Amino acid sequence: MHCPSVESPPRTVAQRTAARVALVLGLCSVLLLVPVVGEWGPLVSADRDVARTAHRWALADPDVTRVCRILTDWVWDPVTMRLLGAAVAGWLVWRHADWWTAGWLVTAAALGTLIQQALKAAVGRARPVWPDPVDSAHYAAYPSGHALTATVVAGLLLWLLHRHGAGPVVWRTALTVAVISVVGVGLTRIWLGVHWPSDVLAGWLLGAALAALAIAAHLRRRP
Repeated sequence: MHCPSVESPPRTVAQRTAARVALVLGLCSVLLLVPVVGEWGPLVSADRDVARTAHRWALADPDVTRVCRILTDWVWDPVTMRLLGAAVAGWLVWRHADWWTAGWLVTAAALGTLIQQALKAAVGRARPVWPDPVDSAHYAAYPSGHALTATVVAGLLLWLLHRHGAGPVVWRTALTVAVISVVGVGLTRIWLGVHWPSDVLAGWLLGAALAALAIAAHLRRRP
């Protein structure tokens, strides 16, 4: 005698979409990682050309360089972005008693940190070296931790705003700030000569993939 099977609830369209986006972005990250590890000539040449041009501009315009250092070291620093995520997590607990979403947000940010550090150690790519540097950075170059962290945190906070029904003014403002932050932090890292362009691109791709994967996991738990 067979017991009637209980079918699991169907996945939502949003969950499937988020999972597919995460898969595509993950594959793009792998496609970028292969030529980086293999030191593919055209990629290395393009990285060097862009980095040299940016460094030349940074030396020629110290005022812009000073602003870039303030933005990248304080406003868009990974620690600042993680603290922002932690503050939102605290707000979720305080106002909505939503411990699960708060933990989900903190866990996603922490996972991003683990992934970037693991890749830095595994790839071991050297940062650009200049005779007259305008800034300095620690650890290996690939991927950019600034770009990855900003993308993860900004992406998840935007999704939470949308999920909580933010008004059009709030949404447009938040979207503008998020785009400027994510794009801006990547460009400042190249301008300051501490990352190759492909490091920043990898940070954006991996950060977006992780954010999409986290959203799919959240939707699976709470459609």
